[in-house]
Amino acid sequence: MTGGLIDSHCHLDLEPLRSGWLQAVEEACIAGVRGFVVPGVHPDGWRGISVLAAETDLVLPAYGIHPMYAGCADEGVLAVLQEVSAGAVAMGEIGLDPSYPVPMEQQERAFRDQLRIAGGRGLPVLIHCRRAFQRVAAILREEGAGHAGGIMHAFSGSVEMAREFIRLGFAISLSGTLTWHNAAKPLRVARELPLEHLVLESDAPDMTPERYRGASNRPAWIVETAQRLAEIRGVPLEDVARITTATVRRVLRIEKESA
Repeated sequence: MTGGLIDSHCHLDLEPLRSGWLQAVEEACIAGVRGFVVPGVHPDGWRGISVLAAETDLVLPAYGIHPMYAGCADEGVLAVLQEVSAGAVAMGEIGLDPSYPVPMEQQERAFRDQLRIAGGRGLPVLIHCRRAFQRVAAILREEGAGHAGGIMHAFSGSVEMAREFIRLGFAISLSGTLTWHNAAKPLRVARELPLEHLVLESDAPDMTPERYRGASNRPAWIVETAQRLAEIRGVPLEDVARITTATVRRVLRIEKESA
């Protein structure tokens, strides 16, 4: 595949990928992947991400506190986040998710605090959201997050909500769920939204494509999602790679070409 893909969301710093991350990167590069956005989920993992980024410029670091860990977002941790985010391409992954046993008030406070740090640095944000799309959109508007924009990670909402996030300056990310035999909302999003507002991610080691269900996901398998999107849109795979990669670069303001 010419042109290459950027995996807009993968957890190379988490097991089972972490212990063999170089192999995972190498096999993904062979498959046509040319960049890996690695988001943080907990403060304990931020240093590990920075170490990976120091090893290769293919790793694009992001730092943040996932909503399931919102309880750790105290003043001291946020001060560290403020510091480490100076070397990031984005802040994330952050957001809201009522699926976790963390009070929504606590999640919202951590979300807003991180949006304000990102805003102060002019950083785009990587948004984790399940079953809270209206609330996330409202907070993004209130915090003025559209100025920097970002990516709606592994989007599972409706086409109508996707269009609202696009109006707010966000790209919509499709993951391996697009390949699942029972895909519904992701399929409609892939069909109906302009291709230039879509990006791709593996979310490895999660969101494994249909062909490999039951195994831990690998960044190389993002090609399965790209191929499915190409089929749905009736365009060559190279066009999907070129357009989605250009969108990641635009949204995250990545100027340097990956190897």
